[in-house]
Amino acid sequence: MNGNKKSQINQIFDEAPPIIREFLGYIGTIRGMSPKTVTEYFFDLRTFFRYIKQKCGLVPPEQDFETIKIDDVDMNLIKTIDLTQVFEYMNYLSMVRGNNAATRSRKVSSLRSFFEFLTDKVGKLDKNPVQKLEAPKLKKSLPKYLTLDQSLELLSAVDGKNGERDYCILVLFLNCGIRLSELVGLDMSDVHLKEGTMIITGKGNKERMVYLNDACTDAIKCYLKVRPKPKNTVTDRNAIFISGQHKRISPKTVQFIVKKYLAKIGLGGTGYSVHKLRHTAATLMYQQGHVDIRVLKDILGHANLGTTEIYTHVSSEQMADAEKANPLSEVKRREPFAKKADVKKHN
Repeated sequence: MNGNKKSQINQIFDEAPPIIREFLGYIGTIRGMSPKTVTEYFFDLRTFFRYIKQKCGLVPPEQDFETIKIDDVDMNLIKTIDLTQVFEYMNYLSMVRGNNAATRSRKVSSLRSFFEFLTDKVGKLDKNPVQKLEAPKLKKSLPKYLTLDQSLELLSAVDGKNGERDYCILVLFLNCGIRLSELVGLDMSDVHLKEGTMIITGKGNKERMVYLNDACTDAIKCYLKVRPKPKNTVTDRNAIFISGQHKRISPKTVQFIVKKYLAKIGLGGTGYSVHKLRHTAATLMYQQGHVDIRVLKDILGHANLGTTEIYTHVSSEQMADAEKANPLSEVKRREPFAKKADVKKHN
């Protein structure tokens, strides 16, 4: 964890009341959530308890919402919360704060986790007030991805003094479907070229093994030949991908690299991003590589099969082929009905 993340976590623990600190410690250590996720859970709970304090008249009515402190929140207040208040809070998020369905859904998840912790893990509540709270329905849309031709064009667009590094990054995204954080976190010790494997540390610090195909192995070997000498710190020295400052490459730098080459092939500013390359890898493996959905789940590091099923969408080509496969697809209209009627009349 870098210094900025440490200071942010320390600030959060200073702002949070004991009961929320206990919960954050649980999800961070026992459940293995990342510092970023722990931070998001705190922000969600802070917004909720600011609303509760304001609604219950525990702060002056003229006080700015964003300045309301929650360090005095205790079990006495928490025990007064019921589902009606939570419904009103969800309405407040939508109507006043303008939160979209995805944001409100995440806040529901944070509340569920917090109250489940109080009820099931530490027994400080007899009844979970949000047990019947439903998350907003999210619009299901097909994941955006590059076609095979666009993927090949993207790889062909790589050039410049950092070409070997940039090419290797794109190859790993497009072949392995790894996340941005997983690529940035790769260490030299994670890659085993002789065995053709790579150890990935995913969400919740869960490790998984990814097999490297020939394209990945070749790209890594070519990059390692020209890999810059990193700074002599543990995190930088062990990193595979090194920036121009001789440090472990940052997520922002990788995002810039990917967007630069996407723009070069005419896909800039169209909703394509690093994560779309993960979608691309998954879609190509499923549609053209015919990879079993359960195998794809393990490759991508998904916790459940439902997440992976978004990649089972069919392409427009597959739908066209399905239409052509219909036994009635080649039936042509015969003699017009009107003409047939005229023939009968003359007879």
